[in-house]
Amino acid sequence: MIEDHSSRTMADRRQLFAEMRALELDSIRLSTYRTACKLRFVQKKCNLYLVDIWNLIEAFRENGLNTMDLNTEFSVARLEAILSTIFYQLNKRMPTTHQINVEQSILVLLNFLLAAYDPEGQGKISAFVVKMALGTLCGGKISDKLRYIFSQIADPKGIMIYSQFDQFLKEVLKLPVTVFEGPSFGYTEQTTRTCFPQQKQISLNMFLDAFMSDPPAQCLVWLPLMHRLANVENVFHPVECSYCHSQSMMGFRYRCQQCHNYQLCQECFWKGHASGSHSNQHQMKEYTSWKSPAKKLSNALSKSLSCASNRETLRPIYPDAPEKPLNLAHVVPPRPVNSGNEYMLCHSMPSTSNPYSSRVLLESSDSNQDDEHCLIARYASRLAADGTSVQPRAPGDISVSLDTNKQQRQLIAELESKNKEILQEIQRLKQQHDEASQPPADKGQQNPTLLAELRQLRQRKEELEQRMSALQESRRELMVQLEQLMLLLKELKQTTQGPAPSPRSSPSHTLSSSIPMPVQSTSGNTTPSQTPQDSLMGLGGDVQQAFAQSSRRNLRNDLLVAADSITSTMSSLVKELHSEAGSESDSNVDTEAERSQFDDFTSAAAESLSAQLNHSKAR
Repeated sequence: MIEDHSSRTMADRRQLFAEMRALELDSIRLSTYRTACKLRFVQKKCNLYLVDIWNLIEAFRENGLNTMDLNTEFSVARLEAILSTIFYQLNKRMPTTHQINVEQSILVLLNFLLAAYDPEGQGKISAFVVKMALGTLCGGKISDKLRYIFSQIADPKGIMIYSQFDQFLKEVLKLPVTVFEGPSFGYTEQTTRTCFPQQKQISLNMFLDAFMSDPPAQCLVWLPLMHRLANVENVFHPVECSYCHSQSMMGFRYRCQQCHNYQLCQECFWKGHASGSHSNQHQMKEYTSWKSPAKKLSNALSKSLSCASNRETLRPIYPDAPEKPLNLAHVVPPRPVNSGNEYMLCHSMPSTSNPYSSRVLLESSDSNQDDEHCLIARYASRLAADGTSVQPRAPGDISVSLDTNKQQRQLIAELESKNKEILQEIQRLKQQHDEASQPPADKGQQNPTLLAELRQLRQRKEELEQRMSALQESRRELMVQLEQLMLLLKELKQTTQGPAPSPRSSPSHTLSSSIPMPVQSTSGNTTPSQTPQDSLMGLGGDVQQAFAQSSRRNLRNDLLVAADSITSTMSSLVKELHSEAGSESDSNVDTEAERSQFDDFTSAAAESLSAQLNHSKAR
């Protein structure tokens, strides 16, 4: 039976280490990161990262480890009972949707501890080993863990005992050895001397500075790194990796201090990847968060203006001498004094001098009272004092208090009903306001007849505007043709008259001299709002005045009548010119007769045009 149990235990250990090898953590180049990742894997595999040091202290207290000498050894069965207490209490604190497998967690952690501290299978383990191992592997704040560890290796005066510290290093460094990192972080005789000089008294603050500074003590450099690794597992960096070119990073981010804007994700940095001019020998800076350029600029400005401190305090400062515990010997009977001079981590009660007191290290000089018992005793004394001060009340007072409570409940119910009514009224008024504030265009859009009429009116308007533009363009072309014909008549008249100037001025000459050449418009399109005076510059002041006054009436009809009149007049003029040219070639007519006939014709054309314009003006 024992052989079956041992074989099953060895199989479980091999499975744990096989799963660790499957993650290829040995490919990590730096031993510090490799050790931290392996111990983080064990921590998550057995769900110990969900347990902090205060939960461990409670479990130790329930199993009597606080009254036990540190060098006392107990069986594996008792160790399993301690682990059961830890994980069953954890499941009680966890929500129902995040319950853990308690049996599997106990089995994994038990096999790992036995592989580290009982490789020969003797079945014995000391209380000091259990406290140090579980205190190192549990979750929570690293400062709380180190304070608890210091309480186990210090004397009642708060000074570290070097022999106890050496024993602590010897036991805790077996954890890296168990995950095959012994060559890098194994225990040696010089390990203790590399942390502290033996001629100096080490207090709690010095102990915390040694293992929480940057860089920490070399023998436990993987411990703060394991905590940083747990803190950045879900940190997102929207930065591209310079080697694998992934668009974002999770976890750590590393930036080269020599290459410009060269950044690596944690996978590439851990495995030693490099590209371009970058080398693995370059100094890299580790980032646990990402800040936007605007945030960096604001921080730089704040520092330059001395608005922010250049150095942040990493941890609080604790008193060198631990505070003395409360003297509750008259309430709690003393227990046998422990030879280990164990410190207690206690919840101190708030007092008038320290209203915000928290967990502090208290010295147990005369006795080793349990902190929970201290609290219970103090609460009991307070309740006893309150009970003696309370006088018994008469039945009448009790009935009055009951009536008062009933009235208060009725008042609360009335106020709640009024509150509901007010909320309903507010909702109704808000709905009415929203309905009234809707634009009226929605109502118009709901009537299809109005929309159809509106579209027809817009279409008719566009057609009229296009028609007006076409009429104005036709009028402009007719004016240009009239100007050309006037010039042609003038030239023909000059050729027929000869070099001798005429003693009288002909009407056509007068008309043509008052008509200048048209000016081409620079605009690409003609709008209906164009003034008709711009296109009637060549017809004299009367024509301009007539068209200027008629522009405010029915401009389209006037333009049509004027265009028809000009067209008919020009047709008659062209026919007359052709007839005169034919008569000139057939017979020799007297020059003076032709001149007088031409003058009469042009005068008639001008009179006809003027009459038409006057008619348009009269309208």
